Amino acid sequence: MKYDFLVETYETERVKVVSVWSEFRDEDLHVRPCKDDPRGRSVHEQMVHQCVSEDLWFRTMLGIDVGAPPLPKPETHLEFIRRYAEDSGKRLAALKGKSEPWWEEETVFFDVRRSRAWVMTRRLTHTAHHRGQQMAMLRMLGRDLHSNYGPTADTGGLMQNHAPTIYAYSSLDSLLEREARGGAKAALPGPGEKPVTERPE
Repeated sequence: MKYDFLVETYETERVKVVSVWSEFRDEDLHVRPCKDDPRGRSVHEQMVHQCVSEDLWFRTMLGIDVGAPPLPKPETHLEFIRRYAEDSGKRLAALKGKSEPWWEEETVFFDVRRSRAWVMTRRLTHTAHHRGQQMAMLRMLGRDLHSNYGPTADTGGLMQNHAPTIYAYSSLDSLLEREARGGAKAALPGPGEKPVTERPE
């Protein structure tokens, strides 16, 4: 099916979301990019937005309702991970059962009509946009970063310097199990001896 790539991308993107969330701690939830500026979402508000926004898009634009409240109780970082992992897993299962004509049918996207394939593409980029914001916030907090797409400064630096990709956990199941026990992420080697930017000072 020619739209399998969208399903496969969602399958990996949902893991990337919870992988970034696993890098935060409960004491980080109140943190904003600029602490006295409410225009920048806090870590907590970012997690709420991901859960509520994705639930809304899937229900109203794609017709996929997982039949669960989008937000966890209590709203701790671990419960956000569990809630989103469960709900996105159900959405993934529903997407895997959709036919090619379903993807090509038009649906309402705010005030216009677009194909479901188009809407799904926008959903994926929307999620990636917010995940990037959260990764920047982790840097503001002085945290190390595991891979989310490829190497980071903490996994060895730049790709062209042959830095490895090191994910925090080998699988979603491993992430859920280990985070429930306090976390046990893969070790990071650090940046190495070469600059971690293409424009070193």
